[in-house]
Amino acid sequence: MPSQILQQISHLPPKSSPSTEMMFKSLIYDDPSTTLLSSSSRFGDDHHTISSTVKPLLSRSSSYNGGVTAKKTSSGGGLTGWYQNRRRRSNSDNCLSAFPDDTNGTDGGQTTIGQEVGHAAAETFLLTRLCLKLLSYLGVGYRWITRFMALGCYAFLLMPGFIQVGYYYFFSPYVRRSIVYGDQPRNRLDLYLPKNSTGPKPVVAFVTGGAWIIGYKAWGSLLGQQLSERDIIVACIDYRNFPQGSISDMVKDASSGISFVCNHIAEYGGDPDRIYLMGQSAGAHIAACTIVEQVIKESGEGDSVSWSSSQINAYFGLSGGYNLLSLVDHFHSRGLYRSIFLSIMEGEESLRQFSPELVVQNPNLKHIIDRLPPFILFHGTDDYSIPSDASKSFAETLQRLGAKAKVILYEGKTHTDLFLQDPMRGGKDEMFEDIVSVVLGDNQELIGKSVDRRRLVPEFMLKLAHWVSPF
Repeated sequence: MPSQILQQISHLPPKSSPSTEMMFKSLIYDDPSTTLLSSSSRFGDDHHTISSTVKPLLSRSSSYNGGVTAKKTSSGGGLTGWYQNRRRRSNSDNCLSAFPDDTNGTDGGQTTIGQEVGHAAAETFLLTRLCLKLLSYLGVGYRWITRFMALGCYAFLLMPGFIQVGYYYFFSPYVRRSIVYGDQPRNRLDLYLPKNSTGPKPVVAFVTGGAWIIGYKAWGSLLGQQLSERDIIVACIDYRNFPQGSISDMVKDASSGISFVCNHIAEYGGDPDRIYLMGQSAGAHIAACTIVEQVIKESGEGDSVSWSSSQINAYFGLSGGYNLLSLVDHFHSRGLYRSIFLSIMEGEESLRQFSPELVVQNPNLKHIIDRLPPFILFHGTDDYSIPSDASKSFAETLQRLGAKAKVILYEGKTHTDLFLQDPMRGGKDEMFEDIVSVVLGDNQELIGKSVDRRRLVPEFMLKLAHWVSPF
């Protein structure tokens, strides 16, 4: 199967001709000063508010000079400013870790087990605090209560796998956690490095999902572990979630993270000419918005950019939604209420601006199509969180406009099967092999070196998790 996928995906048609193929096959780093002020969607981060003013996705006025733009705040003096500056300096000290040694995978300064456990406890407390803050904001709607209970059962059933992946995330010498890529809260990323440090490696920049609300960079640890075993570096980009930020903040953070990867990945053994962008669920939407916005910037005159869309070899969208106008009612029925969703997206009038499928159809933007990288969309046919029609429609739109696009459907798979349950099942992972066949291109030796991963969770628990999943 990987060889068939390789033949059909890696040899994509030239930019000037559309690809009409469609294949069908059998989810926090928070600033301590950030608090939820009120249910009116005002944020504690730098006096940022959501109001009736729309922050356009396609704005060309923002500058990306120097890679990351620091936002000026009114807290430069006093105790708050001292704390933020001290925290920023502390984070910057750990910004650029050295590439692991060939023999033992360790770098010069080793942390103690106590420090690692303390870090794990601090992040667990942070996640718990943000979840409680979110629940207080959402209220006690029955859909959220029932889904929260289902989520608890789902997490319990997959706990054996979560514990093993968590141990790898916190204690592996090949994971570089919380590398600073910007000046905003949660501007951090994790790097998953292969054990083999010979030669430059291909890179996957991954934007995690989480309904724009509970996304976190550690959600990509299972994918990072899988791909790093196949000689691929993975950069999991964290970003501000709602209510800490709105969609334009998320897109800006993702762009800054991608910029860091493009400009600094060589320092970690990555190949800046072989970078792939990937997103899952809400992360797929954010990543798609980011690449489309970047192409538009590059097409304008006088726009300053810190990375180029030409550095992205392909975009992988996993279980994403790309036309928000067609999904807002569906999300409401699933418990992501319209009022909350519109606050995340900065008002109903902004839905079109943050819908990549609609943006690319703008007659005034025909010239950007040739600049887009190949779009390869993965989706399960039994996905009820975001129906697979969302990926099919986006791929068909791109193909009709002359862009290179392909959708791969996985029969009977849900929103989380492809990303969590299947990898925890062990053995060969179909979607994972499809990704590897594209990233490794014509390197048949590495493609053929498939890894039968060990099972992390018993089969009966995986089937129960599939049944109770709130996604």
